[in-house]
Amino acid sequence: MVPELTAPQLAERLRGQNPPALIDVREPDEYAYCRIEGALLKPLGDIMRWAKDLDREAEIVLQCHIGQRSLMAANYLQHLGFKRVYNLAGGIDDWSRLVDPKVPRY
Repeated sequence: MVPELTAPQLAERLRGQNPPALIDVREPDEYAYCRIEGALLKPLGDIMRWAKDLDREAEIVLQCHIGQRSLMAANYLQHLGFKRVYNLAGGIDDWSRLVDPKVPRY
């Protein structure tokens, strides 16, 4: 089971001393429209290619629009042996509603 973070919990962690890597698994057009500052775009469809380049020991938070695609990505990374993987519950939509209303919703 993939642990989840709420948008406010992620905001707090991103402000901390050792922020997690934040990976946005949406498509490039979605990322171009709106994004969480500092998120790295790595589309879900390419996960088999980019997953091998990640640090298996790093804390990683995956996010998408509402949390479904990122949950799939987190499950896949766990299957590969990643131990510190989290899903952003509610995705960027909750981020916009609960943390940063300047991020457009769609």
